[in-house]
Amino acid sequence: MITAYDYSFARIFDAAGIDVILVGDSASNVMAGHETTLPITLDQMIYHASSVVRGVNRALVVVDLPFGSYQSNSKEALASAIRIMKETGAHAIKCEGGEEILESVKRILAAGIPVIGHLGLTPQSIYKFGTYTVRAREEAEAEKLKRDAVLLEEAGCSAIVLEKIPANLAKIVAQTLQIPIIGIGAGRYCDGQVLVMHDLLGINTEFQPRFLRRYLRLHEEISEAIRQYIHDVKSSDFPNEQEQY
Repeated sequence: MITAYDYSFARIFDAAGIDVILVGDSASNVMAGHETTLPITLDQMIYHASSVVRGVNRALVVVDLPFGSYQSNSKEALASAIRIMKETGAHAIKCEGGEEILESVKRILAAGIPVIGHLGLTPQSIYKFGTYTVRAREEAEAEKLKRDAVLLEEAGCSAIVLEKIPANLAKIVAQTLQIPIIGIGAGRYCDGQVLVMHDLLGINTEFQPRFLRRYLRLHEEISEAIRQYIHDVKSSDFPNEQEQY
C-alpha cells in the first residue's frame, strides 16, 4: 500500500503493480503544508480521491475519513462515507479508532461500504497523545489495542492499519486476526506495509523516522533539475534550434 493524492502519481503507482492506494489525510501535511492532519476537510479529501481514482485501473483505492467527519455521530459518519463512495468512485474508507468509533463503523458497514480500521498511533488524536512517539508500549494500552482489533474484525472490517507500535505486539495481532494487518512502523510481521509516497520517494526530507526506507531521493534530483533549467534559460541554451518551431 502507498499513499497518493493526484491523478499522475496514482497512474504511475497503479501501472507499477501496487496492490492498494490510500488517499490519506496525510494530504493535509504533504500537499497543504499543515502541521497535523486535522485541518483537511471532507470536500478536500473527495477532490484528492476523485483525482486518484481517475488514474487507477486495477488497484484498490481506500480513502481516509477526515477528522470530524465520523467520530461524534454515526449518522454523520455514514453520510461522510456515502459522499466519498458516490463522488469519488473509491472502493473503501479508512477511519481511526477502536471501541470509541464502533457504532460509526457498524453503521457504515451496514450500508455496504467496506471499512479499514486504524489503530496504534492515530494522527487525528495527536493533541490527545501530545507526541508522535511509539504507542502501546505499556501493557494497558497494548491490551486495549488487541481488544479494539478484535472488535473491528468482528464488526466486519476488511483490514486494519497498525501505526508505530512494537513489532511483537503487531505480530500478536496479525496472528490473532484473520483479516490483513497493514503496518507502518509496526514491524515485519504484518501482512502488508504502507508508506507515504513523499517519504518513500524522498520528496520530503524533514521526516526521518526509523521505520522509513527511502527508495529515491527526489528532493535532490528535482532541485538539481530546476537549477539546470534556470541555468539553461538564462544562458539562452534553452530552447535550442531543435526545440522550437
